[in-house]
Amino acid sequence: MIELTKQDGGLWIATINRPEKANSLTPQMLEALCVIAEDAREARGLVLTGTGKVFSAGADLGAARAGLATSPLWERLSGAIARLPGITICALNGTVAGGAMGMFLACDLRISAPEAKIFYPVMKLGFLPQPSDPKRLAALVGTSRAKRILMAGEKITVQEAQTWGLIDRVTDGDLLDAAQELAADTLGASAEHAAAIKRLIG
Repeated sequence: MIELTKQDGGLWIATINRPEKANSLTPQMLEALCVIAEDAREARGLVLTGTGKVFSAGADLGAARAGLATSPLWERLSGAIARLPGITICALNGTVAGGAMGMFLACDLRISAPEAKIFYPVMKLGFLPQPSDPKRLAALVGTSRAKRILMAGEKITVQEAQTWGLIDRVTDGDLLDAAQELAADTLGASAEHAAAIKRLIG
């Protein structure tokens, strides 16, 4: 249910493929994403996307009740993505929610189809977000807007998210084409040069 494509030039594309369940993640799927993100140090870039109308609804409901909602795997995944020396892009084919927000926030760039929404209902569900998520969110949108998402439970459209700086590009076209366009300069440079520039940005 997690598909990995390795393109010539060093771009890896990881696709969540469980559209009949809103791409919700089982423990096995989450572990597979962790392994891909950790192995992607060999890649020049990593794109995360999904199939269907939802990028990911977060934890599978049954698995969440069994403890997946508070699993350290979420933090392992977002940390692995954040540490990658190459460019990382989250290509939202649709709505992102819950624990899936962690990988979305950890990416360098976030692009989206126009109909997607962004929400993180941890207040309503009684869970804490993963430790790094609120800080990454606040760094992107500011503390008040982070509180609107995490404390008020607002569902944010990608158009509003783009004005906040949470979404970098909204496209009606092919998301993977857009991701490849954004990654092109990084893929065309040496790995050392790309990593050095990324370190300078912080």
